[in-house]
Amino acid sequence: MRTSPNRLIATIFGAVYLLVGVLGFFVTSGTGFFATEGANLIIFAVNPLHNVIHLAIGAALLLAGMNSITLSKTVNTTVGGVYLLVGILGLFLVGSSLNIIALNGADNVLHLASAVVLLGVALSQDKVVAASSARA
Repeated sequence: MRTSPNRLIATIFGAVYLLVGVLGFFVTSGTGFFATEGANLIIFAVNPLHNVIHLAIGAALLLAGMNSITLSKTVNTTVGGVYLLVGILGLFLVGSSLNIIALNGADNVLHLASAVVLLGVALSQDKVVAASSARA
């Protein structure tokens, strides 16, 4: 893991998102599953659906980081792309009835920042390994 930035980032982000998903359930009791206005976890709005999504993404990243470089690159790229989309769409969803994961401005910034890091690492690191495994 020390030699692969993709595995390291996937493992760290996976652990953090799993922790956020678990902690989110402590603040969302009494909040509707699809509530458009969530409870605050520090400065981030969350609802139970948002927590479940954090758990799923955290698990996918952590499992990828614990497995292989190729899987880590794939999951980092996929999650980074999804977070980029959610970060952009979130700008238009805040305050609307379509905001079923209770996004707020801080969430949008975090999702965009996560996308930049995940995509940046996935698309720029571990190229030698990917090229050598493609030849095999």
